[in-house]
Amino acid sequence: MTKKQMHLGLFLQGAGHHVSGWRHPDAEAGSENFDLLRRVAKQAEDAKFDMVFLADGLTSGIDAHPSMVARFEPLTLLASLAMVTDKIGLAATASTTYGEPYHTARAFASIDHLSHGRAAWNVVTTSYARTANNFSKSHPEHDERYAVAEEFVDVVRGLWDSWDDDAFPKDKENGVYANPNKVHVLNHAGKYYSVQGPLNIPRSPQGHPVLIQAGSSGPGQELAARIADIVFTAQQSLAEAQSFYASLKERVVKAGRNPDSVAVMPGFMPITGDSFEDAAEKLKELNRWTDIKSAMPLLEERIGHSLADYDLDGPLPDLPVSDQLRSRAELLRDLAHRENLTIRDLALRVAAGRGHHIVLGTAEQIANRMQEWFEGKAADGFNVMPSYFPGGLEDFTRQVVPILQERGLFRTEYTGSTLRDHLNIARPEIKHT
Repeated sequence: MTKKQMHLGLFLQGAGHHVSGWRHPDAEAGSENFDLLRRVAKQAEDAKFDMVFLADGLTSGIDAHPSMVARFEPLTLLASLAMVTDKIGLAATASTTYGEPYHTARAFASIDHLSHGRAAWNVVTTSYARTANNFSKSHPEHDERYAVAEEFVDVVRGLWDSWDDDAFPKDKENGVYANPNKVHVLNHAGKYYSVQGPLNIPRSPQGHPVLIQAGSSGPGQELAARIADIVFTAQQSLAEAQSFYASLKERVVKAGRNPDSVAVMPGFMPITGDSFEDAAEKLKELNRWTDIKSAMPLLEERIGHSLADYDLDGPLPDLPVSDQLRSRAELLRDLAHRENLTIRDLALRVAAGRGHHIVLGTAEQIANRMQEWFEGKAADGFNVMPSYFPGGLEDFTRQVVPILQERGLFRTEYTGSTLRDHLNIARPEIKHT
């Protein structure tokens, strides 16, 4: 029996995930620096990562995280990366609240064709209300956003099944380019969308591009259980991660799916050193470059409330749950209470890892932590978040990945060509109603 191995994704943010990562002397900062992004993606591919992942947002501002102030449109970037990589999966975010199913289905199917079966869509409902200011519409409430997302994804998947796999014989002798019996018109009429179809691109190499979902609220987990192949999450402790993992897998079973077909991948920031103390000093150096004035907007954005009237050296107040990043706000509140963090402490923690798990230590200590979570049913893999690029990733791929490979916990070579191959999930059968 083949030993189960973990999955690794590279969360690609050009300026690094630490808010001050771009200030590191060895950093090549810039989310708009394609040469850097290309080299980093190839570095992850050389280390046999499952995929690179691009987050996205539809707003900007001078107070935003440096990686998010100015950056490429993610699908355009994926198409470019598809031309300079061969095996690694290519994942990007697209909003169901501020998009259209037909356009989204066509775009990701196109990326899947261009990459020969490596595309993935991170399904988001867009939490931030200010996004509406750029789209001539009002921002829906949390539960309505998820209701919209449910229908949006159903329409996209229906469109991806517009054509049978053999629908385009391109028979020159008989003059048949497309077989009219192999096309299926969707004719969807729902509460939020009316979409006729068919999609104007053949069925893609993976059938359906891989679906990712990152919401940890109740509605988010329900959506993930029904549609996701990968679930991104942000638990801070082993116990929290185990609880989420068990809850999510139970929901997957109730949705009539195999729990092994859904990979739970927490965000994970590794900082390696010659010792734990050396790694801790590296983090302290990054934190010394962090101004509390740049950290506070990141915290306030994630909890959905202004903290201007509160003492920074006092505890996080009990605030009502935000309608924005509901699950992330709850995770940060629990972290502050569990570790008795002040508002200042919490802001600096968010500035460092944006609420994700930060692991310090030698390469072996970091590998041990990953193995503990993986074998302890807290994770099926990790979405790796280097503090800066390219050095933060180089430390991980050169030092930690070989240890995982020696232990049989991670692949030494790709055994397939598509992202579904890397994830060990089947190509979906075509379905028509």
